Amino acid sequence: MKMSTYEILCCPVCKGDLTLTVEKKEILESGEEDVIIGKLYCKVCDVTYPIEDGIPDLLPREST
Repeated sequence: MKMSTYEILCCPVCKGDLTLTVEKKEILESGEEDVIIGKLYCKVCDVTYPIEDGIPDLLPREST
């Protein structure tokens, strides 16, 4: 997931802001960061959405 994508993402349930935690990233030839493994967290819904292989899984789910 490119960092520029993170700037436009929101929680699919409440449309609130998501907090990004990066576990693994790469720097692209363009100089942009690409998140390979990480998490997106919605504080309002108390839900964590995983990022695996650079793809954020934003399917609605139960609180954790």
